[in-house]
Amino acid sequence: MKKYNRVLTIAGSDSGGGARIQADIKAISAMGCYAASAITAITVQNTIGVKAVHPVPLDILEGQIDAVLSDIGADAIKIGMLHSSEVVNLVAEMIEKYEIRNVVLDPVMVSTSGHRLIEEDAVEVIKTRLMPLARVVTPNIPEAEILSGCSISSEDDFDE
Repeated sequence: MKKYNRVLTIAGSDSGGGARIQADIKAISAMGCYAASAITAITVQNTIGVKAVHPVPLDILEGQIDAVLSDIGADAIKIGMLHSSEVVNLVAEMIEKYEIRNVVLDPVMVSTSGHRLIEEDAVEVIKTRLMPLARVVTPNIPEAEILSGCSISSEDDFDE
């Protein structure tokens, strides 16, 4: 019997299907892995933009993560949209509780259409609490600028 690598994606939901948890599940499955999910927020969005964000209550998010990790387990966790410091702290606590070592952090902060997807105080908590738990961090340039506090306009700026 084939054994699949198990990946838990923790992110927001995209009603348009082009990003967030829906895109993660497609990518994980395309790589031949088993995809499980925990939804942090429900967005009202399409290819034009994000119209609204509705956070999932913390106890429900914790329940989703616990349900997957206590039963199915995970060989890796991929983290996307975490909209508040409370959510960031909860996800960090669950990673520590279940001793997950393969963590990919995609610090989603702003949608392609420019809609802010994270509260200001959550950025610092991502840097101090979650980034140290991640094996890989995959920000785009605007996210890297927010996390580093530096402007990035060319490859030369990466040396700073």
